[in-house]
Amino acid sequence: MMKRVVLALLSAVSPSPAHAETVTIAVAANFTALAEDLAEMFAAQTGHEPVLSFASTGQLYAQITQGAPYEVFLAADNERPRIAIEQGLAVAGTAFTYAVGRLVLYSPTLDVSAGEVVLQEPFSKLAIADPAAAPYGAAAIETLEALGLYEAIKGRLVTGENISQTLQFVETGNAELGFVAASQVVGRPHQWLVPADFHQPIRQDAVLLKAGETNPAAVAFLDFLRSGEAVALIEAAGYDVP
Repeated sequence: MMKRVVLALLSAVSPSPAHAETVTIAVAANFTALAEDLAEMFAAQTGHEPVLSFASTGQLYAQITQGAPYEVFLAADNERPRIAIEQGLAVAGTAFTYAVGRLVLYSPTLDVSAGEVVLQEPFSKLAIADPAAAPYGAAAIETLEALGLYEAIKGRLVTGENISQTLQFVETGNAELGFVAASQVVGRPHQWLVPADFHQPIRQDAVLLKAGETNPAAVAFLDFLRSGEAVALIEAAGYDVP
């Protein structure tokens, strides 16, 4: 379905510029599939070549602080882009929220639509992303605490390095259920959308890194991310856009 949307939008793109550039983009793991679709659309529309790298937000930020040559940072929170600006690693005034994520409890086999009730029933393992590195993992912990269930469940948590690995744990049976990003399981059965007030908003910010300050492709990608075509695709994938 997503590919059909992309192809439909590509039918009306503008010609490529005479001087195409490459742009290196660090992307939070929860945004993987959608970033690939957006990159395809951006390349067709502009002629620029986006090169994507995926990991948890914390892992990507650590790489940026160690000199990784990323030019654009699509985080899964708004904290690391802010700190990047404060530390002189990103360009002031370029950060903006490109998506607001939603957390879901998901299982490929169990009916988890009852949410809190399911978490009180017997199960062996619950998968979450690393709360220190992945905002969706932090939101999962906040949700368990809001429900008063964290102490009872913490011994059964299985922690993925990022939200993509967390979904893999659930899909491979290493955990019966898990907290993942709503965008990862759009259209699938067996999920419970966590009420937004159970955790801090998952505001995902983009920012232009210092390495991309003079690269027209990096600036163009951030402009594209705010375009009507990109916003429509982001919303269709299960995110809110401010």
